[in-house]
Amino acid sequence: MNSIYRFLLMAAGALLVFFIGTLLFDLSRLSGPTLVAFFVLLAFGIRGHKFFRGFSYTVMIFSAVAIAMFYPELFVRWGDFELKATIVPLLQIIMFGMGSQMSYRDFAGVVKMPAGVLIGLSLQFTIMPIVGFTIATAFGFPPEIAAGIILVGSSPSGLASNVMSFIAKANLALSVTLTAFATILAPLITPSLMKLLAGQFVPIDFWSMMLSIVNIVILPIVAGLMFNAIAYGKDGRKGIIIQVLVYGLIIAGKNVIFYYTAAETMNDTVIRLLKDLAWFLLLPVGLGIAFKTLAKGSKEYLDKALAFVSMAGIGVIIVVITAAGRDSLLDIGLLLILACLLHNVTGYTLGYWICRAFRMAEKSCRTIALEVGMQNGGLASGIALEMGRVATIGLAPAVFGPMMNITGSSLATYWRDRQKKEKDKK
Repeated sequence: MNSIYRFLLMAAGALLVFFIGTLLFDLSRLSGPTLVAFFVLLAFGIRGHKFFRGFSYTVMIFSAVAIAMFYPELFVRWGDFELKATIVPLLQIIMFGMGSQMSYRDFAGVVKMPAGVLIGLSLQFTIMPIVGFTIATAFGFPPEIAAGIILVGSSPSGLASNVMSFIAKANLALSVTLTAFATILAPLITPSLMKLLAGQFVPIDFWSMMLSIVNIVILPIVAGLMFNAIAYGKDGRKGIIIQVLVYGLIIAGKNVIFYYTAAETMNDTVIRLLKDLAWFLLLPVGLGIAFKTLAKGSKEYLDKALAFVSMAGIGVIIVVITAAGRDSLLDIGLLLILACLLHNVTGYTLGYWICRAFRMAEKSCRTIALEVGMQNGGLASGIALEMGRVATIGLAPAVFGPMMNITGSSLATYWRDRQKKEKDKK
């Protein structure tokens, strides 16, 4: 570690000492800026250390959360615009990025490893919802906070689990397949679990929640898949036409369900269908053609741009939810952190050892453990917003997200280093 990083860490340590002093001597005006500066310096300082470098983004999120806790008014409303309105569009952009990195071939993994996919999905949608319900009940949280914990457990895994499987040198193909299938199943399974487990805490509208998940996740992923098919030219013309028809039917199906469940007029539904086709099918096709022509199918810059947008988007979502739910966090913050940590670690533990009991390969056990323990907190936040309870139900996803990145990256790094040591001994 060079002198610049050492200096940053020393400065961060000095700020931490000063922050503790502000608490002891009641210098509240200085507490906020000091804590924020501490996290910023720490985020840059740990980049000089090989092991801790991967935590830099998460520590930066902590600095943003600190700002939201001390100055919530900055992240609730700008003039007449409520910042929570940015959550769903940001999630859709993130999901589009996820879809653009995939193709329909990723769903073929179920044929190659059916046992792993079946066990993984079964554990994903049993362990985390049941553990979430148990924790929410045992801790005696207010109804909407309890529902948020169950919502986290009832959500599918996300891209973070794929990244951690890659770091851990686990079964990445299985990880991608599980994430893809869990996400596709989410519109049916997540509302069903919420109705069953969280219905006693808050009213759950199954159809409304299902359509929210389709709108937040499925349609943007469909758009990303369509972009992938056009931009990278790996599918023939016939394959692309088939995909256009299939994705078009998915969009049409969503609007048919909406028509029968939301009491819309036929005219409103047709307008909504045309908008969806334009946004989620025609636009990605056009972008795919433009990208293929101008960038000649090179993914490098696009991958970096999408990664940056995704990280920034997740940061904004967490900050907005933290600001909206600041008062609730001050009341139950430590208990909620403990509950989310217990939820997360239990998912890893049960996921791993149950797979071991099935005598699965070590790499697959690690993969499924990460898939089970790491949830799509962004989707859970979006659902909480659509339910109109982002300041309460949305708190658990906001806490769970950064926490699972810390625990997940630590576990993945441990497994990677352990595997390397085992190879060196042979």
